Formats: sequence, C-alpha cells, structure tokens
Amino acid sequence: MSSPPTPSGPGALKALLFDKDGTLIDFDRTWGPAAYEVMTTLAGGDRARLERLMLVSEYVEEERRFLPTSPLIAGSSAHYGPLWAGALGREPGEALYREMDDLFRLGGLRHLAPIGAPAAILRELAGRGLHLGIATNDAEASARAQAEALGLCDLVGFVAGYDSGFGGKPDPGMVTAFVERHGLAPSEVALIGDSKHDLLAARAAGVRAVAVLTGPLRDAARPEIEPHADHVLGSISDLPAWLDGELDG
Repeated sequence: MSSPPTPSGPGALKALLFDKDGTLIDFDRTWGPAAYEVMTTLAGGDRARLERLMLVSEYVEEERRFLPTSPLIAGSSAHYGPLWAGALGREPGEALYREMDDLFRLGGLRHLAPIGAPAAILRELAGRGLHLGIATNDAEASARAQAEALGLCDLVGFVAGYDSGFGGKPDPGMVTAFVERHGLAPSEVALIGDSKHDLLAARAAGVRAVAVLTGPLRDAARPEIEPHADHVLGSISDLPAWLDGELDG
C-alpha cells in the first residue's frame, strides 16, 4: 500500500504535534545534569555502579553530557532501562523503570532549560487556530510537569509519553492518536522534531515531517535527518514565517 501524498504547502495544516527534548527544551542543558543526579542516586554511593551506568549510557562525566550515539537521546526508559538494570545489578522491569522516570521527572524540572521562548511561539500558533500537542519518549508525567513549568498547559490539548498507551517513537501510535483526537486527516497535521525517530514516526503516520536543528548535534544533524524530512527549519521560532510562506524550509 502506498503512503499518502505529502501536501505541497503549509497552508493546509490544522494541527502541529511537537517533540519535546531537543525541540522545546535544550537536551544537553536539561538532561545532562539531571541524568548525572539520577545515576548518582541509583548508584547509591557505589562508584563502580556509577561508572557502569555512565558507560552504557555513553555519558561524558567531565562535561555532563551524552555522546550523540547515547541510547538516552531518543529512547525511553523502557528502551535503555535493561542496560541500566544490568549496570546496577537489578531486575529489569516496570518497578525500576518507574523509579527511573520519577527521578528523571524531578531532575528534569530542576534543570529545565527551554530553547528560546516556546510559550510565546506556541501561543502565536494557537492564536492562528492550530491544534497543538506534545509527543515525547519521556514519561507522560514528566512531559506534563515540564509543560506546566514552561507555561504550555493552556496551549497544548494533547500530551503523550512513551507510557501513555500509544507506544513510543519511531512507531506512529502517538501521532496517529493526535490526528484521531482532533478528527483530522494526516495531511492536515505536521510533527515537529529534532531526531530521526520523530521524522520516522511522522512518515509512518502519514503526517508532515518537519525537522528542527536544535537537538544535541545542532546543524551537524542535518545529513542524518534531512533525508527523512519534508522541511528543515532552524528552530520552532521559524514556524510562523514558514506557515506564512516566507521560508521554504
């Protein structure tokens, strides 16, 4: 079965679904220090455990950041949780993953660093009559807490995490749920994200795939993400001009 055609211009869009990490918030500035706190807590003062956690996470301790190939950049705790379980000598499973998610939620709020002014941008987009949402491989509770801290809760009518029952990206479940929630055709929706996972989810759901260059690799991500994107923008701040036809993307 062939995939639905991609609409030729942004004028047909009625809804925008946003990735969170690397799109609305700065991944390194938020999750770099937060992850170190989480790993330190879970290691319980055992330096060997901490080092194992950093190793499987591809984490650079001196710089408090992840390498671009880290499984934590695009994956959920259900994805990298088995690696952490092995490093900690604990059983993998929901109990551990919930503990991880709770610690990340608190740490992420302490170090929350937005990219630009997401509330102002999303308020302008909502003022145009667009439906807005967030789809992230973070836990839903963490995504909602960060959305509230950023002043987005009155602007986004849909927030889904990997644990919301729709699956995680790159699978299309969250995107399809957003489309169906608003009774739209996929051609009327765009997903905005910084990673290949985001763009593959958009493609699989039949919606527009719009990449932004605000992830951990910034402009260096272009060769990887451009082949999977219908449009590439510098950041979400370019969306109003793009929707007005002032940017080709």
